[in-house]
Amino acid sequence: MKKFIINENDCGQRVDKFITKALPELPKSMMYKLIRKKDIKINGKRCEISSRLNDGDIVTVYVKEEVSTEKKHDMSFLNSSPEVDIVFEDKNIIIVNKPVGLDSHSNGSPMNDTLIDRIKKYLYDKREYAPDSESSFAPALCSRLDRNTCGLVTAAKNAAALREINEAIRSGYVHKIYHCITAAPLPESSAVITAYHMKDDTRNIVKIVDSPNEGFKPIKTGYRVIASKPPLSLVEITLYTGRTHQIRAHLAHIGAPVLGDGKYGNIAVNKRYGVFHQMLCAYSLKFELPESSVLSYLNSLEINAPVPDFEKRFFS
Repeated sequence: MKKFIINENDCGQRVDKFITKALPELPKSMMYKLIRKKDIKINGKRCEISSRLNDGDIVTVYVKEEVSTEKKHDMSFLNSSPEVDIVFEDKNIIIVNKPVGLDSHSNGSPMNDTLIDRIKKYLYDKREYAPDSESSFAPALCSRLDRNTCGLVTAAKNAAALREINEAIRSGYVHKIYHCITAAPLPESSAVITAYHMKDDTRNIVKIVDSPNEGFKPIKTGYRVIASKPPLSLVEITLYTGRTHQIRAHLAHIGAPVLGDGKYGNIAVNKRYGVFHQMLCAYSLKFELPESSVLSYLNSLEINAPVPDFEKRFFS
């Protein structure tokens, strides 16, 4: 038998989702069988797969002794670098400035240093994150950036904040502004452009077309030219949709690729200026959350990253 007392970071989720995270060694097929046989109970009573957990609930799992129910906490994040550039932090969230060359997540490969690893280490050292006291939660990123894109990334310190921020992003209540340098002039000084986007997962590349097509999803990107030094332009980008590689692919599609972009950009221009990663920064973040949100206090903030090095270099 295994017993769990549900805390604030566990409540609100379905019992099957909780068990999957709390007992990762338990096969899902067995978990569903245990629920059907009433061998997983909430507060001593039978439950359904969709039953939601509340703070203080007691979840009991009756399982044979030979089945492992011990959760092994991954502590590899302790091997990561202690360097974290914090732009904003409170009891619920932490917003950091991710440097170029650092992965947001491990992407399934064994890595000892990623952005989320550094954040976990930072919170662990502050005694704000204790893996042994958590059954199902770990600090998590609410957004991510490509390895060679720098700028603001938000992470949640608790499960309630994670749910709130993720829902806000889905609902369009989190507004992101990027700065980039394009390798060619933009068609206009400012515009909101639309197109259709499809990701090729096998090659990790996206395609952009101007007309609706099967498998393509609509995208919307705003831009404003801040300064020009032909053929380069310093550009502010507003994302209205958030598809993979949207900024890089959409700007390349209209003939103004991001300088340094080796996937969608102009290789000859990149070589001429000696830059080999995209000049792109998630520069500004503003929240517009409903007043009912426990995080609505963030609405008064406009959070900016430090001016990126590429902006200083080409447009000082």
